[in-house]
Amino acid sequence: MRPTHALAALLLTTAVPLAAQEAKPAKADPDKAVQGSGALPEGWMARVDKDAPLTKVKFENMAPGWHVTLGPAAVFYRPTDNVAGDAHLVTLMHLFPGATHPEGYGLFIGGSDLQGPNQAYTYFLVRTDGKYLIKRRKGAELTTVVDWTANEAVKAAGADGKSANELSVQIGKDKVSFMVNGKEVHSAPASSVDSQGIAGLRINHNLSVHVEKFEVHKM
Repeated sequence: MRPTHALAALLLTTAVPLAAQEAKPAKADPDKAVQGSGALPEGWMARVDKDAPLTKVKFENMAPGWHVTLGPAAVFYRPTDNVAGDAHLVTLMHLFPGATHPEGYGLFIGGSDLQGPNQAYTYFLVRTDGKYLIKRRKGAELTTVVDWTANEAVKAAGADGKSANELSVQIGKDKVSFMVNGKEVHSAPASSVDSQGIAGLRINHNLSVHVEKFEVHKM
């Protein structure tokens, strides 16, 4: 899909070199102050980490797709994207510079109780250094399925701090496949991850990401 003028302008923005972005240690990386309206595009909902207010994130329509600018990390989803059975999920995301160290962005699957105390889902992220991660969340508890792992399929950020990656998940009756740019980087028994339920986007703190597409194909 050809970028619109708004997205093209973002893609051409002069960037801080990636080395400068990563100069600060993680402990010196507080959430940025982002001014959001508290409103989301029609049909979308969100859950901000640590129950921070929605006004601390910005999620807006920007053809093609949406642009996300974050202080605290958050998940974004449409309740209609509820998987029951086999499905194929895909997103194309453009990362923009600004984070002080590598942070992940990508998909989540199997979401339940997303506004409640027992929120649960499995998330699949990539980050600027060419690594991917898979974790499960259940309430406040996190379980690592695959820790940050380098894979040549993941496009690392260039000297300008920008990168683009297509993440997809194929959900079958017995197996779930996690793919980056068309290559499988991990597979797991369907029983070992959250696969049935709401699907959406997971973006970590202090990131600026353009989501060119997000599609849920139910089989």
